[in-house]
Amino acid sequence: MLRTNTCGELTAKSMGKTVTLAGWCHSRRDHGGVIFIDLRDRYGLTQIVLDPSHNKKVHETGEHIGREWVVAAKGKVRHRPKDMVNRNLKTGEIEVIVDELSIITKAAVPPIEIDDRIEASEDMRMKYKYLDLRRPIMQQRLMTRHKAAAAVREYFNKNGFIEIETPMLVRSTPEGARDYVVPSRVHPGKFYALPQSPQLYKQILMIAGFDRYFQLARCLRDEDLRADRQPEHTQIDFEISFVDEKDVMVFVEGLYRHIWKEVIGTVIKTPFQVLTYAEATEKYGIDKPDLRFGMELIDATDIVKKSEFKTFAAEEQIKCVVAEKDLSRNEIDELIAWAKENGAKGLAWMKVTDKGLESSIVKYFSPAIQKQLLQLAKARKGSVLFFVADEKKKVADVLGKLRLELGKRLGLIKGNEFKFCWVVDFPLFEWNKDENRWEAAHHMFTSPKPEHAELLEKAPGKVLGRLYDLVLNGTELGSGSIRINDPELQERVMKVVGLGHEAAEKKFGFLLDAYKFGAPVHGGMGIGFDRTVALMLGLHDIREVVAFPKNKKAESPMDGSPSEIEERQLKELHVKTDVVKKSE
Repeated sequence: MLRTNTCGELTAKSMGKTVTLAGWCHSRRDHGGVIFIDLRDRYGLTQIVLDPSHNKKVHETGEHIGREWVVAAKGKVRHRPKDMVNRNLKTGEIEVIVDELSIITKAAVPPIEIDDRIEASEDMRMKYKYLDLRRPIMQQRLMTRHKAAAAVREYFNKNGFIEIETPMLVRSTPEGARDYVVPSRVHPGKFYALPQSPQLYKQILMIAGFDRYFQLARCLRDEDLRADRQPEHTQIDFEISFVDEKDVMVFVEGLYRHIWKEVIGTVIKTPFQVLTYAEATEKYGIDKPDLRFGMELIDATDIVKKSEFKTFAAEEQIKCVVAEKDLSRNEIDELIAWAKENGAKGLAWMKVTDKGLESSIVKYFSPAIQKQLLQLAKARKGSVLFFVADEKKKVADVLGKLRLELGKRLGLIKGNEFKFCWVVDFPLFEWNKDENRWEAAHHMFTSPKPEHAELLEKAPGKVLGRLYDLVLNGTELGSGSIRINDPELQERVMKVVGLGHEAAEKKFGFLLDAYKFGAPVHGGMGIGFDRTVALMLGLHDIREVVAFPKNKKAESPMDGSPSEIEERQLKELHVKTDVVKKSE
């Protein structure tokens, strides 16, 4: 080994030892002829000392060393002078007086600082990712990710699961997002797809008798990007035979309890709260509620429609949310503008005072109706009631977003709190207005509740699925369900979403054929591993816990992907391009 120790392990107990360290020059300081270098690796920093009175040749070599040069230093561990002890570093009590110094590689001046206190622009961080990854905070985040992956595997292993890798080159099947496709060289005109998830393969593994399967699966989807979405992501994927919803949910609660304890030493409370889809959307306007604060939505339709405020009279629903803070008029006006930007026709408001309710619209509400509103809202003096009126879905969407915005603005969200919950009883189908058809709300392999199977053909909108979503702090971590294991039922569900027998056989024949040979009841989940790690660290952008993410255009500025390929490669793949190149 070229080093005897890392730059993060030497302490006062190492006094007098002769050691060899290797790493990057984090900083270099010349104090009166004595050179001090902070040598860095992923384990930490150690101060090395180049003293001309101790070794003139070493000192001369050190005079030329620049930032991020890679060096190796051999010397003896000694105490730092008392006035130079750094209590913020594990190695802060010692330093190494250098006897031998060698330059391994020189380095150009880095275009971004290798310093957690100075963060470069997103573009620069992405282009020089190898330098960004040298920053201690990025190395700590990826170490947390590594520990979380180890904890996941440990939990599954001790619960009798077998890790099985599913294919990366698969048949293209409709799963919601667009597929990434790969042309086949040996089968001209045919394509593989990269898997959006291992869904069909893990169901086939259940049919094959592997009753407890898992993997940390790579999933690829060609979809619009955002902070918690990448073209490729990692999923904690698992499936279990002979279970119901409760069994899967209890198992996952144990998984998260184990991850949190092993990785960050936090004990999370189980069991998690369970909300139905109807409850979640009614109370919070969203199917992934942030439960770190209250502020539930209040249905005021019946009361408000008795008033003389005609603006709301024709609307399907009127709901309000109570901000328990005496907001200024400027703050209220900002929220009105914000609500309109987020889809509201308008945002009505009333402030609670000693005299009752006050606002420009209060004159349309009789004292009796005002009293009913106050009783319904249970609002204290200084609170502000915000109202949205529209069709139910729009009201839920706008007020759900407003609730979260108020939570942030009023400081109601605690960053170090973890509030998990389950959302269950989702509709199995949702109506696509643009295409004038039903489509699967999650995916078409989800089993309907047994008592709802008879509604499949006559009332698809009333069918609830055996679905369960895991939510943490307002972010959906993953979705799961009990799957269909009856080929006839599967074809009925496919027919509702417009896949007739021939189309179903063409796209999913291999799964339907497998069902004919005896399929167990089974269920499982796909859980976002990147999201899990990010939220554990209090982050919302999963790119911060991914080593080599793509930017918002699904590009990698570091390696220049996606890129054009040579004409020779296109010919081998039997592919012609017909792309209009845009001028830069």
